[in-house]
Amino acid sequence: MKKDITTKDTIKTITQDISKYILELEVTEIEFVDKELQRIEKREADIVALCKVNGKKAILHLEIQNNNDKTMHHRMLRYYTDIKQRFDKLEIYQYVVYIGKAKLSMKNEIIEKRLNFSYNIVDMHTIDCQKFLDMNSPDALVLAILCDFKGKDELDILTYILTRLEELTKDNAHKLGKYMLILDTLSTNRDLQNKLKEAEDMLRTVKIEELPSYQLVLEKGVERGLSEGIIKTAITMIKEFNLSVEIVAKKLNISLDELKKHLK
Repeated sequence: MKKDITTKDTIKTITQDISKYILELEVTEIEFVDKELQRIEKREADIVALCKVNGKKAILHLEIQNNNDKTMHHRMLRYYTDIKQRFDKLEIYQYVVYIGKAKLSMKNEIIEKRLNFSYNIVDMHTIDCQKFLDMNSPDALVLAILCDFKGKDELDILTYILTRLEELTKDNAHKLGKYMLILDTLSTNRDLQNKLKEAEDMLRTVKIEELPSYQLVLEKGVERGLSEGIIKTAITMIKEFNLSVEIVAKKLNISLDELKKHLK
């Protein structure tokens, strides 16, 4: 997982969501420890978390893999021994979530004369994205981007996800921003970041004035009066529709300087 562009809170949410909806584990009280386990050759595990799994203290090791690595079973064994050396008394849950386009061909075990090691591989090709698209949860919805689209158009799927995220988060700009960051992070693992941007740009070209929600904030603004309502309407338009301060000031006939004061 490409973590350099995201935050710990975002990774924590992704970890909990994948655990709940894909691995079917209840993971709580997450504390990341992967930085402490980084090896000399700088090959770092995706996610290693000291946490509670189904209520019991344990280690969760999660790798998101977008290609078939013929050395994956050896890598997972190496990660296991590193983790076990530090957390000897705790149970270790190891998962590889495979999201690549090619058919899964990685080994998930090493069985030799004096060695018997295995870990879990989840092949996302076996999970129809519709399962998550049908859920009324933004946490589940963003995970659809990791699933098999089953021949459906990528742009159509991403446009639907973006539209539903806006509906499910309603007027909570902070919450929407959180899930957009998660979606952007996961899109890099599927090499869909360009398609995601295309879907975002396409939705922004829709005429704002034609959207029912635009008319609604205008009506609410009128009801509350110019002094309070119009300013709140302006702020909502800037945050919800990503419009510039200049455009909003012009559309609502507000002093640009006055609007800027309320945005500080």
